Amino acid sequence: NDALANLQTVEGQLAYQVLYQRDKALPFSQNQFIESANKVPARAFEAYIKGLLTPESEAQTREIYFKNSMRIFADEKSGAAYPNAALELGHFYLNQRKNQEAIDYFSRVPVESLQFPEAAFYTGLIQWQQGNYDQALAVLRPLAEDLKLTSVYNTIGAIAVEAARNEKKNKGNSAKLLNEGLELLKKATDSTPDELNARFNYAIALFLNTNYAQAIEHLRPVLAGSPRDGEIYFLLAKSLETIKDPTAAEIDNQARRFLTANNKYALLEKEWQSSQSVNQINLRVQQPPRKDFVSVVLIKKQTVVQPSLNETETLLAQARALYKTGNDDEAMTFLSKILVREPMTAEAHLLFGNIYLRRGDLEQSVNYFKTALFWDNRLINAHIALGKIFYQKGDCLQAKTFSASALAIDAENQEATGLQRQVERCGK
Repeated sequence: NDALANLQTVEGQLAYQVLYQRDKALPFSQNQFIESANKVPARAFEAYIKGLLTPESEAQTREIYFKNSMRIFADEKSGAAYPNAALELGHFYLNQRKNQEAIDYFSRVPVESLQFPEAAFYTGLIQWQQGNYDQALAVLRPLAEDLKLTSVYNTIGAIAVEAARNEKKNKGNSAKLLNEGLELLKKATDSTPDELNARFNYAIALFLNTNYAQAIEHLRPVLAGSPRDGEIYFLLAKSLETIKDPTAAEIDNQARRFLTANNKYALLEKEWQSSQSVNQINLRVQQPPRKDFVSVVLIKKQTVVQPSLNETETLLAQARALYKTGNDDEAMTFLSKILVREPMTAEAHLLFGNIYLRRGDLEQSVNYFKTALFWDNRLINAHIALGKIFYQKGDCLQAKTFSASALAIDAENQEATGLQRQVERCGK
């Protein structure tokens, strides 16, 4: 236990010695390094390290250590969240397929912490897996240029393309999403030409955009790396067929050969003949290893010029006014413009949530309220709204959780105290 308690001090001493050996005129003392390293309360850090050292097979013990770490940190740091422990709990619940609990803990990682990019990425990944494309892209877009990881470009690009394929009502929005996907997937392919999943996804995006000649250029090297992949043969055959290439028939025969399982070729061919679409061919995303995030620092963009900020505030004011007068469709137009410019604008997500709540779409409203809290966990109205929704659904546990979090922000808030009285009767 003494060794664990002193670990942060040892880290500070090592950091000093390493830098001192490189620069004998180092303008910082060893004590300054030690003080900087000991920012986490000793007991909280000890519980966190014990959690890391606990085998994953002892899941309950691991969970208890991380939760104890967060509790001790909060007690000694005026309620602040311990980013490292919150991140580990997010992954703990993600591995158990408890997505809402995972999002809850990922959302507790502060934006300014080094762990935030990883937490935000996996939150976006969960939203995508649940089919919440708007929420996924809202969380992930700000990460693309800050992280500059091929896996992140590929993931966000694939989500944008899939969102474009699923956008049936608004052709303009579908085209916009497809172009966004193309741009991101091109960056992924250019940055790592040998990454076959990114190149495959870029080829699908080009195919969907009817750029068949370019799609062929990217499908061929993917096929060389995976010569028994029937889906690649199918896309290549249809691309060659469209540009009247005489080799299309032979490539199509190869597609038939490798797509025999579950009658896959017949199903793809039927869809292609009926609608010229390939929706049954999924985009390919592989979760990046956690080590990719270790050295990444998400730099919050502080250099936005004032006119842009004023424009966002102006659009928000217009959206608020339209919402108050019941002009929801017009309000949503302004809110969409805001999220294109500033996807981290929590109030825009909050207003979207209010609009969907007013329309009775509880699932969409919950998604937007939770995204709002991801970007600003102090939005008491989002906590209260979520508490009321879960109370209405009869989910007493979540209703009580959001009631408690609202009261933690403002114990005197009348709506929060009213919600508390409601949830106290929940389940009785």
